[in-house]
Amino acid sequence: MKSRHFWIFFVSALIIYGIGEFLIATGRIDPFYENLLITLAINIILAVSLHLIIGITGQLSIGHAGFLAIGAYFSAILTMNFAVPFPVALILGGIIAAIAGFVVGMPSLRLRGDYLAIATLGFAEIIRIILLNWEYVGGASGMVVTKMTTWQYSFIFLMITIIVISNFTNSRHGRACIAIREDEIAADAMGINTTYYKVLAFIIGSFFAGIAGGLYSHNFYFLQPVNFGVLKSFDILIYVVLGGLGSMSGAIISAALLTLVSTYFQNFPEIRMVLYSLVLIIIMLYRPKGLMGSKEITDLFLKKKPGKGGQQFENIGS
Repeated sequence: MKSRHFWIFFVSALIIYGIGEFLIATGRIDPFYENLLITLAINIILAVSLHLIIGITGQLSIGHAGFLAIGAYFSAILTMNFAVPFPVALILGGIIAAIAGFVVGMPSLRLRGDYLAIATLGFAEIIRIILLNWEYVGGASGMVVTKMTTWQYSFIFLMITIIVISNFTNSRHGRACIAIREDEIAADAMGINTTYYKVLAFIIGSFFAGIAGGLYSHNFYFLQPVNFGVLKSFDILIYVVLGGLGSMSGAIISAALLTLVSTYFQNFPEIRMVLYSLVLIIIMLYRPKGLMGSKEITDLFLKKKPGKGGQQFENIGS
């Protein structure tokens, strides 16, 4: 985004961070609500990272929980068994998840539609089963992890995720991904290396899912493979679909809303799933494009510039 828009974003982020920091430091919110703020940040990171794969590049992936699990377990191994500093462990966990994204992406992203969805779902289940039988990390019994995730860490990595993916989306690489989403055959005919860009988007999305996994594992003390099953992948998918495919703002808003709903009904999981289903049915009937469609919240306040079709957020920091 231009300098003026960057400073609006930057000041708004500082205000949000300052309010959260003030409330925590003065004890005006208890640990439960501090944990809610951290969970909000983690879920938004997951939603934004999957938004790049599905909303921008148009690749139907329903195995995002697999990359979340890789980042969660490997960052926990690094901190608990090798005394690696927490920020370094987060980044390394993200890198390992990105490598897994490359390994999975190279063969599977040659597939399309339902076949790609099945392939990514299978990958997530393979990761879960490996963790279930890996005694080094406790297997089915789980792994105890020291709490290291704070509001500060979660907010900083949330901002990094939004800035990086926003700028990528509005770069020439992002425009190539949007072209693939709109018509992959036409994009290929125009000389765009479709496989390269699909894999690149997959790697970036996997990296930030791994970061979210590291924050997750060091926030909830105890890791179990059951936390990374197919339902977790669908939770993340719902954030993106409900917000609107192609809208980062929509993914952020829906992730925040559904996190609040899930927290409120955490003692009634059956009711939560019923609400999820009702919300999705209503959205598909009356707003099939999602809450924001393909628009961003900035479109409501900023005059749309001609000749910039397909852009989502303007570049942040340029």
